[in-house]
Amino acid sequence: MNREDIKGFFASREQLDMADYLTLDYYLECVGDIEIALAHFCSEQSTAQWKRVGHDEDFRPKYAAKVINLTIEGELQELTYPINHATSGPIHACRVTIAHPYGNFGTKIPNLLSAVCGEGAFFTPGVPVVKLLDIGFPESYLLAFDGPKFGIDGIRDILKAYNRPIFFGVVKPNIGLSPDDFAEIARQSWLGGLDIAKDDEMLADVDWSTLVGRSYALGNARMSAERETGEPKIYLANVTDEVDRLIEQHDIAVSNGANALLINALPVGLSAVRMLAKHTKVPLIGHFPFIAAFSRMEKYGVHSRVMTKLQRLAGLDSIIMPGFGSRMMTPEDEVKENIQECLQDFGHIRRSLPVPGGSDSALTLEGVYRKVGSVDFGFVPGRGVFGHPMGPKAGAASIRQAWEAIEQGILLETYAVGRPELQAMVEGAKGKK
Repeated sequence: MNREDIKGFFASREQLDMADYLTLDYYLECVGDIEIALAHFCSEQSTAQWKRVGHDEDFRPKYAAKVINLTIEGELQELTYPINHATSGPIHACRVTIAHPYGNFGTKIPNLLSAVCGEGAFFTPGVPVVKLLDIGFPESYLLAFDGPKFGIDGIRDILKAYNRPIFFGVVKPNIGLSPDDFAEIARQSWLGGLDIAKDDEMLADVDWSTLVGRSYALGNARMSAERETGEPKIYLANVTDEVDRLIEQHDIAVSNGANALLINALPVGLSAVRMLAKHTKVPLIGHFPFIAAFSRMEKYGVHSRVMTKLQRLAGLDSIIMPGFGSRMMTPEDEVKENIQECLQDFGHIRRSLPVPGGSDSALTLEGVYRKVGSVDFGFVPGRGVFGHPMGPKAGAASIRQAWEAIEQGILLETYAVGRPELQAMVEGAKGKK
């Protein structure tokens, strides 16, 4: 690629009709001439050869991805990560925004990902270190998507739960219980005050706990808890499976009484999520397996906010994500960014309920609430409810009591006096110090 060729891969926003382009923010480490490396980077993910031999033509003006902003952050002594067969030369860390004409791949998530984080982007000569940081979508692109069918408001309407967080619980033990035992533990947690009792993301349709049997038992337990408490409840059934079984699994679970469905979005694929979202009669809630495998490295892979945004676009009504606890190994700013991707304006796309989770309990509720900055989130303890020394009913009650303390502006330790469920959590924490 010569200097004249490079010009076709650079432009200003003013030169383009941005309604026809996605904007892609990348962190890149370029080896050698920066402009040549970036031109290759744009070429490889769009029009790798922009004319036929012997023809006077140029496909770049219409089809090429183009650099519209470049910030050179500095020169590096070596690549951040060792990459086999990387070219040698001066190394520069760069932040770059690329405008990519979405007519190249259409409004189809698999084709989008094939372009912006596929072979072209990650196998470009001179650009061995790549992290896709964000994707910006014009309204013209968003209009092709339905997004969440229920969203935050729809979930709140089902539960008649307003002006507070939505209280989830991951039934524990998560693996090994029979459907009947699982259902009784869930029922106890609903009686204590949980809104949503859920299957673990690893518990799906297995011989010892079939989806048919478990959803039937949990559907009945849910209705029993609703009668006893006078409150609507949700059983969140995991339907993660082979793609050709998802519709069948939806129909089985919903007909048996599951009134929300859990799906591991990346393992089944975002296209499968989009398909299921069009079919579903109940809210779809996504879990985060497989995302950290390519998002955790600070300067390589794909930022988790991209996957949160795409899950919302695909139609997930709620998105469970790594939360603020140290076990989740996720920077606080990144958690907050993912929460905002669920809540901020996104064209006509409904808001998804963010559920930051990981080792939470009544003792962490206030901290999560303060960091989120609103009541529009789900709170999802596991052992914080089901490992409570007085049982799951008391564990769930401790969560509701902790929220009452927050609402009334009372210290947790003070509010726990005379409330044995919360007191047990407070005393347990003191005993660990």
